[in-house]
Amino acid sequence: MRHVIALDVGGTGMKAALVGADGALLYEARRATDRERGPDAVVGTILDFAADLRAYGIEHFGESAVAAGVAVPGIVDAESGTAVYAANLGWRDVPLRDLLGERLGGVPVALGHDVRTGGLAEGRLGAGKGADRFFFVGLGTGIAGAIGIEGTIEAGAHGYAGEIGHVVVRPDGPECGCGQRGCMEAIASAAAVTRAWAAASGDPAADAADCARAVDAGDEAAVRVWLDAVDALAAGLVTALTLLDPRTLIVGGGLAEAGETLFAPLRDAVERRVTFQKVPEIVPAALGDTAGCLGAGLLAWDLLAGSGGGEDGTAGTDTGTASGHGAGIDHSDGSGRSDRLSTEVSA
Repeated sequence: MRHVIALDVGGTGMKAALVGADGALLYEARRATDRERGPDAVVGTILDFAADLRAYGIEHFGESAVAAGVAVPGIVDAESGTAVYAANLGWRDVPLRDLLGERLGGVPVALGHDVRTGGLAEGRLGAGKGADRFFFVGLGTGIAGAIGIEGTIEAGAHGYAGEIGHVVVRPDGPECGCGQRGCMEAIASAAAVTRAWAAASGDPAADAADCARAVDAGDEAAVRVWLDAVDALAAGLVTALTLLDPRTLIVGGGLAEAGETLFAPLRDAVERRVTFQKVPEIVPAALGDTAGCLGAGLLAWDLLAGSGGGEDGTAGTDTGTASGHGAGIDHSDGSGRSDRLSTEVSA
């Protein structure tokens, strides 16, 4: 059965899959990144994992993967296939595409930024399916977005499009990891809610999930913390919809796991802020933590089609990247990921 290898590399762990031409996850696996052993060990683990996936495909599906896609955090140069920098993994300027291509017998390899890759999957297969224009935003330790246009992700001239987390919503607000003050990420991310609720509750171990539960229980202090974050989030999202006019606004990542505790006040806050703008449908992401793998698989299939392997059943020989994907900036933890509500870096 024809398939590709998909890898979603996180700060502490990797999710991987063999993905069929119809987007089906034929096989899934997880493995620790071994980041405590240093960046070289992380790269080695990725290469070993990919090789094991290739061997599994040969054994169970009768043939080797015809391409591979990998989504990584931090700064990504998709054109050159380089993982430029990720503070959480400790690497710099890793030629990951070439290394993977060599380890996998020369098959084409696509490299993408993790949030944009997850956004690609949500747009084609998940909550944005059928929408000609969508905006995906991941709320985790950091905040990042992906601009979807006709089934592709717009990377921008320099690969930084969609970095909504660094839109300043309160100029006198807290300092952000990027060096500005009052960025949406510094107020409305899961990490920011965790900091605010730990201070307000007097419990240094309290996190964003605890805050959401306290909101549901009617705790007034928790409601104030939560609505302050929602207000900042709405301000940034209205800026995005003013510029982009998306048909669908997809919200994923850790804070989205709070469900209507987040979405009900968020929809209200957005509607209060708009004047002439059309309010898009605001929906939760549908694919959960499989989005990265599915998106990486889509990158691989797109690349394969572009290199001449999409019609005659043979893989092309060119290496490169799927269109619409570029670099991404590091977030407050250096991961760029849409992490769980507890603000852990992805497992």
